[in-house]
Amino acid sequence: MVEQITMRIVIQRVSSARLEVGNKIISKIGKGILILLGISDSDNGSEIEWLSKKAIKLRIFPDENGKMNLSVKDIEGEILLVSQFTLYANCKRGNRPDFIKAAKPEKALELYNEFANKIEKQYQKPQMGIFGAYMKISLTNDGPVTIILDNNNN
Repeated sequence: MVEQITMRIVIQRVSSARLEVGNKIISKIGKGILILLGISDSDNGSEIEWLSKKAIKLRIFPDENGKMNLSVKDIEGEILLVSQFTLYANCKRGNRPDFIKAAKPEKALELYNEFANKIEKQYQKPQMGIFGAYMKISLTNDGPVTIILDNNNN
């Protein structure tokens, strides 16, 4: 059976994060999560519901005993959502990655916006990057805690 490559997210627990485009701050959050969203060429959006819900409900924040037991929603944290096609880098051949498995921009933008809308409906409107722009993201990874979710990790 051939593995279907679909949507992938990287979640980082942050105490703060900000995103700049052209030396201008576009988005910033305090305590919460930074979600890097990768969309593959074979994506059809069917995983948006599951991934968005999982990101919001993932218990990666410490409770009063220091145990990771609270979600971003539980702590009333913020969310920064950034589209990142480089999550589909193929580095098997040579030293220069190719991005053949990443979705084309038109499709990726549509699914990125759909993902943001799901986050908003389930919890709150996320702060966002500018799709296709060269962005600089500054963050303080709290823990550090970084979780990767995709169709192979459910």
